[in-house]
Amino acid sequence: MLELGGGQKAAMNLVKDISEAEFMAEVVDGSKEVPVIVDFWAPWCGPCKTLGPLLEDAVKAAKGAVRMVKVNVDEAQAIAGQLRIQSIPTVYAFFKGQPVDGFQGALPASEIKAFVERVIKAAGGDASGGLDDAVAAAEEMLDQGEAVDAAQTFAAILEEEPAHAGAYGGLVRSYIAMGELDQAEAILNGAPAEISKAAELEAAHAQLLLARQATKAGPIAELTAAVEANPDDHQARFDLAQALYAKGDAGAAVDQLLDIFRRDREWNDGAAKTQLFTIFEALKPNDPVALHGRRKLSSMIFA
Repeated sequence: MLELGGGQKAAMNLVKDISEAEFMAEVVDGSKEVPVIVDFWAPWCGPCKTLGPLLEDAVKAAKGAVRMVKVNVDEAQAIAGQLRIQSIPTVYAFFKGQPVDGFQGALPASEIKAFVERVIKAAGGDASGGLDDAVAAAEEMLDQGEAVDAAQTFAAILEEEPAHAGAYGGLVRSYIAMGELDQAEAILNGAPAEISKAAELEAAHAQLLLARQATKAGPIAELTAAVEANPDDHQARFDLAQALYAKGDAGAAVDQLLDIFRRDREWNDGAAKTQLFTIFEALKPNDPVALHGRRKLSSMIFA
């Protein structure tokens, strides 16, 4: 027999409206253990009425791995101003008191689900279901450089569950690791519609973009010399970041891109920020480089 006030109350508390005065306790302090998604909305906002219910459904489906609060910007203008909310709906995800992800505007249900999964994984949680042990084993093979074996394992998982996003993304990444970029792209383009926007496939797509960039990366020594000679040569620094990532130094690549953003965030239509998000998507959600980079970028944006 269900115990009323226990399970039902916990479920209701996954989504709640909060006031400006509650923001610190509910979001900054409340995100220390479990990520908190903040939906900034207003009663007069049409897209907000579309986004809100879809976001609530995705949060409730996560069964406690993430919480959600709704903030009416008309009644919380100080918070909206501090976070530079310029249009609504705007959604931010907080973990350990810091914004770690976000988006603006209404999104389709598939992209909202992928966003929630990405937030959960960034906090070290697990948003996936069955066959996880087999996926984990295949991921370990891939990490150890056994790309062919990993691809075979991912393919076997997909025979049992064709829409397993983790296995599908892993199969794409296996072919990237083998240097078969065209085959990786063909697999990615053939993904089932229901998982085409899943976080795992977005990560694989980001890795594919970076792998193609790597084939054109310039010499690190020459690019480093160019940057040292002229620190405001943003193109040289951008090219250096690409070359560093191609050599496996994601941390150094992120640092170079953050430096461009710090110096001129609008350079080349915001190319540094776009490249940063591509790298963040390509890395594992709980990768220290991604977590540190996201926090540093957020601190610059909100400074």
